[in-house]
Amino acid sequence: MAEPKLDTDKLDDAALAILSLTLHDGNRVWKGIDWSITDRLHAKGLIHDPIGKAKSLALTEAGLARAESALAELFVKRSDDPKRSER
Repeated sequence: MAEPKLDTDKLDDAALAILSLTLHDGNRVWKGIDWSITDRLHAKGLIHDPIGKAKSLALTEAGLARAESALAELFVKRSDDPKRSER
């Protein structure tokens, strides 16, 4: 089965929106995701405990399923979406 074509414009917009949650000193943002988001994801059982020195997070089975579903729902290019150009 072929991988769906992702709408990279939507992905870029989502990344910028998430980065803006850590905005400070005018136009600076942190590279990592905001801790309040990881706390909520952990409380929902979508990631394992984010506390620690590791720079990565581990998704739970439910988190992996939700991530795949959200990616498809929010960012797969639709042929009927005239607002987004092909890249």
